[in-house]
Amino acid sequence: MNTPEHSELGKSSVYTDQYAPELLFPIARAGKRAEIGVGTQPPFFGADLWTAFELSWVNLRGKPQVALAQVVVPCESPNIVESKSFKLYLNSFNNTRLAEPAEVQARLKADLTEAVWRQPGGAPAGTSVGVKLLLPEMFDREAVQELDGLNLDRLDIECQHYTPAPELLTAAFEEPPVSEVLTSHLLKSNCLVTSQPDWGSVQISYSGPQIDQAGLLQYLVSFRNHNEFHEQCVERIFMDLWTRCKPSKLSVYARYTRRGGLDINPFRTSHPQALPAAVRTARQ
Repeated sequence: MNTPEHSELGKSSVYTDQYAPELLFPIARAGKRAEIGVGTQPPFFGADLWTAFELSWVNLRGKPQVALAQVVVPCESPNIVESKSFKLYLNSFNNTRLAEPAEVQARLKADLTEAVWRQPGGAPAGTSVGVKLLLPEMFDREAVQELDGLNLDRLDIECQHYTPAPELLTAAFEEPPVSEVLTSHLLKSNCLVTSQPDWGSVQISYSGPQIDQAGLLQYLVSFRNHNEFHEQCVERIFMDLWTRCKPSKLSVYARYTRRGGLDINPFRTSHPQALPAAVRTARQ
């Protein structure tokens, strides 16, 4: 079984510029999910939304081509892909001759699907990673927009916890339920292996007992010195809110700033719904 410590994170790497799908390094979701009480049937749906800003190959005449790639990894897949291995894999296209963007898209889709579903039996029929290429003529259509919702950062709070403190979460169980969308730009965590900082904005949508906003903001700040991958942090936030505040509906969506030309934006929801639009924030 692959573990983060066996990945290329924090190590000197030789950059391969010819197509090499074997560079992708899947890591099982199950171990970290078990830590937060998620069993074989998670109480959430969703996906990890990746944006690759540094994608290039050469056409059959050797002329460089560029594109952005938007990747959707279903959260029911058994694995995530370690981000540095994803970057090394993307770099392997740099001097690879391919006739059409559609060939790049097809290879990305097939390779990433194989990696995130790498397990006995492989991927279930009809299940795959979603890949969309944005070519240069589409770049000016890419919008920048902040997450909708009431900004928790307006609160003047005292912060004393810098590792996850779910005990800070409380809700008004004796009062009528509410529906709210709350946001914060103060989410920060660290890479599980290298401890390098990861910066993000988070949106929490819920219906149920009203969550104490000051406690929620203090809780989000408490991730500041926590070492965990983006996907794992969002699932931890979801599970802490789900178990402690007992909403009837809950969605947690984080948009992290890019590192190495990649951003990762996990979305988890208690109920089936459309995925958020892949619109980046100003910090991305």
